[in-house]
Amino acid sequence: MSEYPVSITLQNNDDARAIIEAITADNPDVTIAHYPAMVKLDGPGKIRINAETVSEKLGREWDPQEIHLSVITLSGNIEEDDDFFQLAWS
Repeated sequence: MSEYPVSITLQNNDDARAIIEAITADNPDVTIAHYPAMVKLDGPGKIRINAETVSEKLGREWDPQEIHLSVITLSGNIEEDDDFFQLAWS
């Protein structure tokens, strides 16, 4: 895995705010930039979004495919599974 930075920008809505909380809980090295209608998260090499963590934050089951409803843009190679959504450069 490369240490080139990856990023994801999400809409600033209720579901995305739970995803952002989960990202920061599971990826402590992520930096966050808040804008009026969006939130940009940058990570040093990898950002992993765990379905279990997002489900806890939302209070319901969350399928990683749901992230596509909130994504504005991203930078990195995507790896998806039933349990996670990950950005990294490979």
